[in-house]
Amino acid sequence: MHITVNAKAHDITADTLESALAELGFTSPAIATAVNGKFVARNRRAELRLTEGDRLEVLAPMQGG
Repeated sequence: MHITVNAKAHDITADTLESALAELGFTSPAIATAVNGKFVARNRRAELRLTEGDRLEVLAPMQGG
């Protein structure tokens, strides 16, 4: 399936947000996710099914000062 992740096109085989994150290498528990502009809580990632053309944003906290 073709989706966009952080403004870059990707082809994935996963069908849920949780499995897509794993397939794409996002393994840190300290990330925030949104699909098509809507925040998705960590406990809902396994049940959220992705569809062709979805836009996924993955944000990780930054350190610094």
